[in-house]
Amino acid sequence: MKAVRVSPYIVSLLVWLILALLLLFAASPVRGAPPAGRPYVSGRILVQYRRWAGPADRAALHRALGGRPVRAIAGIEVEVVAVPEGEEQGKAAAYGRHPQVAYAEPDYVIYALGAPSDPNLAKQWALNNNGQEYKPGQWGTADADIDAPEAWQVTTGSSTVLIAILDTGIDQDHEDLAGKIAGNVNFSNSPNWDDHYGHGTHVAGIAAAVTNNRKGVAGVGYNSSLLNVKVLNDQAAGYQSWVASGIAWAADHGARVINMSLGWNSGSKTLENAVNYAWNKGVVLACAGGNDGNTRPTYPAKYDRCIAVAATDANDRKASFSSYGSKWMDVAAPGVEIYSTFPNHPYALNKAPGYDYGNGTSMATPHVAGLAALLWGTSYGSSNQAVRERIETTADRIAGTGSTWIYGRINACKAVGGSCN
Repeated sequence: MKAVRVSPYIVSLLVWLILALLLLFAASPVRGAPPAGRPYVSGRILVQYRRWAGPADRAALHRALGGRPVRAIAGIEVEVVAVPEGEEQGKAAAYGRHPQVAYAEPDYVIYALGAPSDPNLAKQWALNNNGQEYKPGQWGTADADIDAPEAWQVTTGSSTVLIAILDTGIDQDHEDLAGKIAGNVNFSNSPNWDDHYGHGTHVAGIAAAVTNNRKGVAGVGYNSSLLNVKVLNDQAAGYQSWVASGIAWAADHGARVINMSLGWNSGSKTLENAVNYAWNKGVVLACAGGNDGNTRPTYPAKYDRCIAVAATDANDRKASFSSYGSKWMDVAAPGVEIYSTFPNHPYALNKAPGYDYGNGTSMATPHVAGLAALLWGTSYGSSNQAVRERIETTADRIAGTGSTWIYGRINACKAVGGSCN
């Protein structure tokens, strides 16, 4: 079991500058600044009350402390409260001391840390690696992959299994994604739920691009469907209240899997509550482990109910950028030079339109999410705990297992009970 750290109320500016390394496109360091230029949103805190604190009690507390309720985060009983700008930490501390309050904290910033006919499958070494040249001048090592084609011989999943992509949005008319999007919602301050940054579209394609359609790429989740839950804005940054809202919304709207290729390096009770809420509703949560290249935990990946995912390369080595840790990093998955979908319109990352390579634990994580979606359609999908245990216990114990991560690099074929190479 992974220990959960209590969220700090004071986060130094130095830590947030270091967080810039956590953009989950390790080889593409461009990323947006925090929406408000600081580690938390101006004029807003998050408050969770004790069960016995009724509406009148809350109203009296707001009058006494100078707060104003803005909205509630459904499912986890957290209230977004407006407070005077510049007083966020002080007001959070004041609310937190009141006996009717379980906790209060600033609204911190969070960042965006699958043989079918798809013509670019040979570039997707992560799914099937026979030592091919997957990119000019770059070759892999045979079987340093997740054995996706072998897994698809057992199951291609079901369109009724929903993978929620909590990210920068998904390109709404992409040839390899549009037919998979079962729902859209926008919790960010972006004017719409389309992807104008590129990160979410790339993640979505890895998890569940339309497969065997003679176009583009294959998705690990094959027949599964997608929920586009935009919780990061068009600069790939967002607040924990946006992410928590997205988690709860996804859990309430039928998601069986939540993919979070995002994170920060400090804990948050609101975020942990949302993760626990989704888990208690039977959801599997795949969370990026971060790109700091050290053992410092990333959240929400560090939370016990999340599957924390590290990144490996085409030779089954830990990616140089990947965070790691034998006490909190659960599994590894391919995350270096991962070929997947990108928006077909202009976007901030400015890679090739339609398809290109990306790097990061962001790319490793949707491999896990896609596998979880496949497992829900098998006898191993009796519960989210059963799905998680199957992913972890069937992982290949490559170098680093037990010291860099707990279980190993995921193997889709073994997980679904297939006949594997």
